[in-house]
Amino acid sequence: MSFSQSLSGLRAAAENLSVVGNNIANAQTVGFKSSGIQFSDVYADSQGGLGTRVAAIVQNFNEGNLETTNRSLDLAITGNGFFRFSQGNEVMYSRNGQLTMTNDGHLTNAAGARLTGYGAGAAVGSQPGELRVPSGGLQANQTTEIAASLNVDARSENIDRGVLPFNATDPDSYHYANTVSVYDSLGNRSNAQMYFTKIADNQWEVRLGRNGELAPEVGTVNFNTNGVLDNVVGLDGFTFNPGGGAQPMSVAMDIEGTTQFANEFELNNLLQDGYTSGTLVRVAIEEDGSIVGTYTNEQSQVLGTVALASFRNMEGLRPAGDNSWAETADSGPAILGIAGEAQFGNIASGVVEQSNVDLTQELVALIMAQRNYQANAQSIKTQDEVLQATVNLR
Repeated sequence: MSFSQSLSGLRAAAENLSVVGNNIANAQTVGFKSSGIQFSDVYADSQGGLGTRVAAIVQNFNEGNLETTNRSLDLAITGNGFFRFSQGNEVMYSRNGQLTMTNDGHLTNAAGARLTGYGAGAAVGSQPGELRVPSGGLQANQTTEIAASLNVDARSENIDRGVLPFNATDPDSYHYANTVSVYDSLGNRSNAQMYFTKIADNQWEVRLGRNGELAPEVGTVNFNTNGVLDNVVGLDGFTFNPGGGAQPMSVAMDIEGTTQFANEFELNNLLQDGYTSGTLVRVAIEEDGSIVGTYTNEQSQVLGTVALASFRNMEGLRPAGDNSWAETADSGPAILGIAGEAQFGNIASGVVEQSNVDLTQELVALIMAQRNYQANAQSIKTQDEVLQATVNLR
């Protein structure tokens, strides 16, 4: 008679209770992954069964449900992947994307670990670094191109420049004009005027002025007999000198899609690429992991990209606390990438991934673990009574 089998059962049952209790305790922990326990028997040829032992504690990396928070720095991965965090000299991986921004612009979790990824302009696939949202504003950008798409009226009479020279103050010396805002290198805004003049059949003259200053360059636009744009000449650089310490300006015009039909002059699209300086007002994270800053000048800029990690054997990861795991030899090295590419899922903003603990299942497991513990304890008690009866024999 031996107590060892029942004692091994008690130890295994106690560890099972610990695993189930840990799952239940973390039922509301964002990004938590439940664990299950596996038992194996202990057997010796000469002695037969020697009880049981815990063979492994296996983690369940199934996805949890997503819960809306409407907070832009709450992130979840919809699919495969882990967020990659750096803390000191350690790298941790987590499914918990509850982030805050420090006063120096780092994105951190509740434990202070910093989210890693690729900075603006960094090559994706290189070694990720700690992401940091710059506090500086967006510098002014000088206008270098105006993009316009319009219809010029084919019914317009040709103007002979030898008879009527161009004069911006004389509407009879051109057929159509429109205004667009442009910016110099210091962010000063001014108005530029585009002038279109029909000088021959299917041929138009294009001029550009700014604040009353006319660029010396003159462009030419030719259409085919179907009213479709054929070719342009001299639209690649209208020059101005803004003064006031700003750089000289060279502004190209892109009129792709412009037509010449017998209809009224109509401007379909008008864009330019300049803007004044601005300060950061909002940070958002897109589904591909791009960190996008929005500025007071209504411009947006990608400030970095969140890196994701995957593993050949996720069950080999070592739990490191604070909703994170560490790489091990069993898990294999991290496979890095970005959201939405290859094996990686997308990133959702304004939501978090709930714990994948199934409370109903865990409560049933708790009852079974308790019964198992009680049964092994009863086995020890019975063996004790039998042994006592043997000792009392006279």
